[in-house]
Amino acid sequence: MEATQSVPELVAAAQANAKMQEGRIAEAQVLMGGQNGSDAQVEDLSIATVALELAAVDIFSVFEARMQHHFKRGPFSRKLKSLLLQAGKTDLADRVHQYYLAVNVLKHGTGASYRELLNAPSPLVAVKPVGEAVADEADAPANLIDVTLPGFFDGLTKTILEAHHFLEKK
Repeated sequence: MEATQSVPELVAAAQANAKMQEGRIAEAQVLMGGQNGSDAQVEDLSIATVALELAAVDIFSVFEARMQHHFKRGPFSRKLKSLLLQAGKTDLADRVHQYYLAVNVLKHGTGASYRELLNAPSPLVAVKPVGEAVADEADAPANLIDVTLPGFFDGLTKTILEAHHFLEKK
């Protein structure tokens, strides 16, 4: 039986998966050349994008689950942000909050997190207006967050690692 992986090990695995999906996305975009691609190209782009969205949700959820023990109870991200602000880590607190909101939108679609991101744009997260987002399935949240934005996944995982390091040191 294999020992449980640490948060940094899980982040490294998620980064490797994300790099593969980002490569598939870049390849599909090059092949499409800014034009409407073939059905197969559009489908491959969609599959890789959804895989990247799922990877973002998964790694943030795993981070929350593994680090929850640092707080007695309550909303992890809100408590983490508050602790970071108390420690003077305002940039990290802001990044944690922005990525929390983005992951929340990826999981649930429009709602309070979506409205907050729309009303206070961030360079970390590209939010698509509802009219521009397209859902593949009727009950799936439309791709309201552009996970293909260069640096999105790297920024997410860097933030998770910094927050993990902070919590482990406290």
